[in-house]
Amino acid sequence: MYTDQTWFLKRAQMAPAKLACVDIDSGQKWSYAQFAVLINEWVIRLSNKKLQKGDRVAILAANHPELIAILFACGLKGYIYVPLNFRLTKNELTDIISNCEPTLLITDNTYSHIANSLLVEENVLNRQTLLTKNKLSADLQYDLSISVDSPWMIIYTGGTTGKSKGVQLSYNNVNWNALNTIVSWGLSDTDCTVTYMPLFHTGGLNALSIPILMAGGTVVVGHGFDAEQALREIIEWKATISLFVPTMYQEMIQTKTFHTSEFPNVRAFLSGGAPCPIKIYEKFFSRGLPFKEGYGLSEAGPNNFFIDVELAKIKKGSVGKSMQFVDMVIVSDTGLPCAINEVGELWIRGNHVFTGYWRNDEETNAAMHREWLKTGDLAKVDVDGDYYIVGRKKDMILTGGENVYPLEVEHCLIGSNMIKEVAVIGLKDTKWGEMVTAFIALKHPNSYNEKQLIEHCRQYIAGYKIPKKFVVVDELPKTHVGKIDKKRLIDFL
Repeated sequence: MYTDQTWFLKRAQMAPAKLACVDIDSGQKWSYAQFAVLINEWVIRLSNKKLQKGDRVAILAANHPELIAILFACGLKGYIYVPLNFRLTKNELTDIISNCEPTLLITDNTYSHIANSLLVEENVLNRQTLLTKNKLSADLQYDLSISVDSPWMIIYTGGTTGKSKGVQLSYNNVNWNALNTIVSWGLSDTDCTVTYMPLFHTGGLNALSIPILMAGGTVVVGHGFDAEQALREIIEWKATISLFVPTMYQEMIQTKTFHTSEFPNVRAFLSGGAPCPIKIYEKFFSRGLPFKEGYGLSEAGPNNFFIDVELAKIKKGSVGKSMQFVDMVIVSDTGLPCAINEVGELWIRGNHVFTGYWRNDEETNAAMHREWLKTGDLAKVDVDGDYYIVGRKKDMILTGGENVYPLEVEHCLIGSNMIKEVAVIGLKDTKWGEMVTAFIALKHPNSYNEKQLIEHCRQYIAGYKIPKKFVVVDELPKTHVGKIDKKRLIDFL
């Protein structure tokens, strides 16, 4: 397999006039040939900073296609690309900077004030002001001696389970994920994706952007998600497959564009980042729109499964079967493979699995069992070999000696007409060990009827799974990628 870092430049030679990237905010477009020029400009800029192979180049900037060009430029020189979450506090960013110790920090006009407080000024470049300076002058040289197992990027986890960890992804990891996605999902140069997923996140970079560029398709990048605009962009650019998180889809299904427009070019609306409520499936299917769910994590891919959109209509909530070059096993607490429909921890094996956490051998060793990644997610597989994600292992509630999986309870509750959002956790309880507790945001403030809600639950789940406590909130807290942040729910008590 050909896994060196020059593949984008070769794609540009094959199809120079093909549209590679679009910036929604400015309307600027780049063909593959033009984007290759932009990449090479950044190769020169980075070379002029006298960086060494293995140096970290951090990015603190709003979504823009140029960030992808900087990523490829880093790859051509052996520098490690470190995208930073612009939604973090300065203290959180400082912790990450202390861990990865970047030699250079690239920013933009929006985030330059924060960037300048993180590193000394001569180590900070503003990509927007830099472009107006004098012409570049340097010999264009790539480092073709880079091992495919060397890190290409470090993506810091969202930190919902504690302090952020730097996930090292090698050239091999990134390229195998892209190739596997192309083969398993049937991507080609006719594909186009619209992404508002943050480019500091594996979903924004590796789920579709890099695979579609490898296949020769088009990536349309937006910053600042608006549901109406996102749907209009999908129509305008004739997007074929796009990824959004469930909270984004929740906003989309309430828009006029969703209910009145056709999406003739879309092969799949893809949901990821968190388990998707069944009612979102039903809204898309009622409009005859192709919708399905994926599963991934920064440490693996993030792409691991494939499900056909027709099968997704029948098996709502399933992520389907493992992709062509990915191995899966569901493991019980005893360390043995689970039986059909038995819930256990999902383990993943493949060339896309990360090389470890940056400067954190303890966490790396805890996450791996030989070549297997222990995901920390609970799953089950049916007799047809189709997988279902049940929830996080750490989120499982043990109440009165029974296991309760919050996702099942959440799916039940979201089916009620009175609930807009829901999150279920276990709270310590002297009688039950843990008490099933639901935090709910209502569609209409005056619609709450707890007795009616409990009766709704009785139709779908066993009595011990029904929440013993309901907490009504205005809105559930979210992480930087739109997931419900269960760590912060305790603040409402």
